[in-house]
Amino acid sequence: MASAAGFAPLNWWLLSLICLAGLIALIERAKTLRRALATGWLFGLGHFVIGLNWIATAFYYQDAMPHWLGWIAVVLVSLFFAIYPAVATGLAWRWGRRSSLVSLCLALAIAWIVTEWLRATLFTGFAWNPLGVMLVDIGKPARWIGTYGLSAIVILTAGAIAGLGVRKWREAAWLALPLATCAIISWAIPPAPPPRPDSIWLHVVQPDINQNEKWDEALAARNYKRLAGLTGKPTAHARLILWPEAAIPDYLDEEPWARERLAGLLGPHDLLLTGGNDLVYDKAGKLVAAHNSLFAVDSQARVLARYDKAHLVPYGEYLPMRPILSALGLSRLAPGDFDFLAGPGPRTLIVPGFGKIGIQICYEMIFSGQVVDKHNRPDFIFNPSNDAWFGGWGPPQHLAQARLRAIEEGLPIVRSTPTGISAVVDADGRIIDQLAWHQPGAIDAKLPGALPPTLFSRFGNVLPFLFAALLALILIAVRRGAR
Repeated sequence: MASAAGFAPLNWWLLSLICLAGLIALIERAKTLRRALATGWLFGLGHFVIGLNWIATAFYYQDAMPHWLGWIAVVLVSLFFAIYPAVATGLAWRWGRRSSLVSLCLALAIAWIVTEWLRATLFTGFAWNPLGVMLVDIGKPARWIGTYGLSAIVILTAGAIAGLGVRKWREAAWLALPLATCAIISWAIPPAPPPRPDSIWLHVVQPDINQNEKWDEALAARNYKRLAGLTGKPTAHARLILWPEAAIPDYLDEEPWARERLAGLLGPHDLLLTGGNDLVYDKAGKLVAAHNSLFAVDSQARVLARYDKAHLVPYGEYLPMRPILSALGLSRLAPGDFDFLAGPGPRTLIVPGFGKIGIQICYEMIFSGQVVDKHNRPDFIFNPSNDAWFGGWGPPQHLAQARLRAIEEGLPIVRSTPTGISAVVDADGRIIDQLAWHQPGAIDAKLPGALPPTLFSRFGNVLPFLFAALLALILIAVRRGAR
């Protein structure tokens, strides 16, 4: 369980490495494949139960199901997700154990790349907390090997610790080399460009509206007043004003008065990006679903662009197998009688005066290689989110993963959330400015510069698999050398 301590908010990465070193030692000593699989599964179970504890918090903000069911949900999803480290440890035992500690760690690192990618892909995917996020502060090599490549480096580093524990000094030194290389590269590469004199002025709003207050009709006027107050007065320069996911309950495509109310907050050259919902009707005019959307509204009350969230949260925004699960008394966590529909995928909004803006709403941001329209590269990514569901662990974990997307894509990322953590992140993944959890306020900052397209932005998750192939070649050489 302590292996999850390396993720935010604790960031006790050394403890996680020690736990992974213990896992490697147990695999090395396992007498049978079944024992190796069981070891990996039990490790994964504890790892995910602690790391995903924020899921349980979400159940405290709805009344359709008992709150204690949240912890049952955490255990159940962890029972399933533990299969992936079990497969990784089984493959490592099969292909690496009989030669040396280096070969075992190489095999485990290769298997971890594959299984983390599978976890992010199968059954709509759940890419939360890959091991590589622990290296975000020295994560610039993610431009070439991606997040899953960084996860492999975490495994190799844990192998170095395992080697130290049994006094295999030479093997430990070899296994520590990738981490040292990460640190050197991250230190040696020049920093991402600062804002240009003509950069966009950002005004990022964090109203500190709790999830139990968000949809309370009695608090609607107060909530809007908070948003409006933090938006501030128009200035001499044009501002890009950024509100969180689902910031307003109004239907902007259908309610002119709602657009006019927003326009009244804006200066003549300002633009507001705000989360909201869009209703979907069938041919007979019957309401059948909704989109979780982002709207670009100008000072003339026009919706200039809209983005519909594509990667929806199972059980949060839609209920899989609805006829069966609803009959059992289950419902989705987000309020409402209709499921959300998925949008078409990453899109770049082109807005005069503000350039090209990529949008990824909340959960979408965690999917490595899936956050940018590769045919129309944006100048930055806006990530409106609602982490108010997820207690003190979910928001910093979400921010850490957004930082990795910035490094991979070479693009600044801006986050606005109701309760935090809102932030401006540069193309190196560094936090330029942020508002802490439950700190109401606004960030005024110029948009940091973007990097030229990175190798990862061009080829995506082909690169960690190429890195896995390189590790496989080294594994073959090590095994032959041992013979």
